[in-house]
Amino acid sequence: MTADSTPPTAPLPEKLQVIVDLFRRAPKPLRLQALLEYSRKLPPLPQQYIDHPEFLQPVPECASPFFLVTKEVDGGVQMFFKVPEEAPTVRGYAGILSEALNGESPETILSVPDQFYMDMGLTELITPMRLRGMGAILMRLKRDVQTHAEGQ
Repeated sequence: MTADSTPPTAPLPEKLQVIVDLFRRAPKPLRLQALLEYSRKLPPLPQQYIDHPEFLQPVPECASPFFLVTKEVDGGVQMFFKVPEEAPTVRGYAGILSEALNGESPETILSVPDQFYMDMGLTELITPMRLRGMGAILMRLKRDVQTHAEGQ
């Protein structure tokens, strides 16, 4: 514990820290461009989840229709997201999560600070409602990972 009685935040996984640092150092227009670039890098939803959407977990707190699914493979978590093309900032956030956390251990994902995205300088670019949605996405992702971890 620190002197003000708040628990110390866990360090970010290496790939996520690199992305957070990139955003934090970038000028405002480049942060938006980078977020849009991550939206284009989001991998497509695998056919098995297109055919069986009942496996997708909704994130109702997100303003855009957002769904995710995780599965553990060889000790790492694979994550897939379904986000409409018309929601590029939310897709960008999903792209960041996918690039930075896909394949990481459940423990690593569960240790990601709940509001890490606040250190990326996104508050100047994204509405508070969208920021709350980002928090909800991470919480849903963690719940899904925790559920799988407890079931094993």
